[in-house]
Amino acid sequence: MTSISRLRPDHAEALLTFERENRTYFAASITDRGDAYFAEFTERHRVLLAEQDAGLHHLHLIEDGGGVLGRINLVEVRDGSAELGYRIAEKAAGQGLATWAVRRICVLAVEEYGLTSLRAETTLDNTGSRAVLARTGFEPLEDVMFGDRPGRRYVLELSGGAPPAH
Repeated sequence: MTSISRLRPDHAEALLTFERENRTYFAASITDRGDAYFAEFTERHRVLLAEQDAGLHHLHLIEDGGGVLGRINLVEVRDGSAELGYRIAEKAAGQGLATWAVRRICVLAVEEYGLTSLRAETTLDNTGSRAVLARTGFEPLEDVMFGDRPGRRYVLELSGGAPPAH
């Protein structure tokens, strides 16, 4: 059964494995994390958990019995809002998992974290992420550049906790 769980210290090894196994896949559509991310992973994980404990972020893993299928995070929490970010394992891509996870995290955002809006951004060539954001009710806010890649920022006002189920 697929579930979303809040990031914990004991997730470190599984999360690192997920990031290593999917590094090339992720780098095809988003900026690579770089070698330092992997070399400094243990310390970075510790810092992220401390920031989560301080209420700056709400970090989650998407898991099933076979391990980590993705990450879905609410970062830069402030004034009732947070930025949504997610990444899905190559083996689980294209199966509706990201849409399911975004809908679930919207419920958590309201019910557990008291958030009233979410922000998101993606490049225009990331058609998968753009489709997920559209299916879950995010509205385009503005066009932006990410380095030399055109992108778009989005916003979702959270009223009932659950985005549309298109």
